[in-house]
Amino acid sequence: MSQLVDDFGREFNYLRLSVTDVCNFKCSYCLPDGYRPNGKPQFLALDEIRRLIQAFAKVGTQKIRITGGEPTLRKDFIDIIHAVKDVGSIHTIATTTNGYRLEKNAKGWFDAGLRRINVSMDSLDPKQFQQITGENKFHEVMRGIDAALDAGFERIKINAVLLKDLNDTDLPKFIQWLKQRPIDVRFIELMETGLGHEYFSKHHLSGETIKARLMAEGWLRQMPSATDGPAQNFCHPDYQGRFGLIMPYSKNFCATCNRLRVSATGKLHLCLFTESGIDLRDLLQHDAQQAELIERLHQQLHQKKSTHELHQGITGVTQHLASIGG
Repeated sequence: MSQLVDDFGREFNYLRLSVTDVCNFKCSYCLPDGYRPNGKPQFLALDEIRRLIQAFAKVGTQKIRITGGEPTLRKDFIDIIHAVKDVGSIHTIATTTNGYRLEKNAKGWFDAGLRRINVSMDSLDPKQFQQITGENKFHEVMRGIDAALDAGFERIKINAVLLKDLNDTDLPKFIQWLKQRPIDVRFIELMETGLGHEYFSKHHLSGETIKARLMAEGWLRQMPSATDGPAQNFCHPDYQGRFGLIMPYSKNFCATCNRLRVSATGKLHLCLFTESGIDLRDLLQHDAQQAELIERLHQQLHQKKSTHELHQGITGVTQHLASIGG
């Protein structure tokens, strides 16, 4: 099968697969009022997920990240890991989690085939962590990160959403934390969503300010690998860990886009901030539908735009990041 390529020559080898919208945290930049279901959610079943993964693998997908909401809330989370691992052409299996179940499950998930894990950790101060997430689980998440290190994950990343007047002064703490830990810490610029204009206006801060401070302290920019996407990564000879920046408002951010997203209800999203999604679920019911599913993927890529429209304040239909998996 031919590789997924859009009209701008970008190849898509990375799938971010949401398996649930549900989350048990109440992060101020995403779900400040907590998860509120719209009726009874009908998320993709395990068999539907298997068929989806198999189709994407046939068109060149090499990396799959299992996302949410909080993906580990699914009772069959470990079965989903197995389903990805069973497709031999998928080289990298990753997940993004708030870390609340990590301490008890890191070894089991690793044994199932999970190799990379991103933990949302917006502050190294327990009180500020609770202020941002709405949960008093700082120490629990920190123990989970240690458990992931002990389990042998090949890459552990800490995601911190950069928030002006909240955690933007935490950079020295994070840098010091990396001194003896082979972990990536990434500050992610706050992105405006449909429900977050006021919050965005109050707390958005350009990652360029952090980049300038890193460069001034001797951190060196690293070239990304084929599946890394648009993150800018920095290393320092005196530190075991790396620092990264994701800056969606920077120039040419979308030029290296290599990822597609499928929501927990089976909709293909060509961009985090555009259309309402293209339904794939009708083609996930039988194995015999694989060819038709793959053809739909190829057809829809012709609709992908060259860039998002965040600079114009156009956020699309995305109301909050938990609905697509970020």
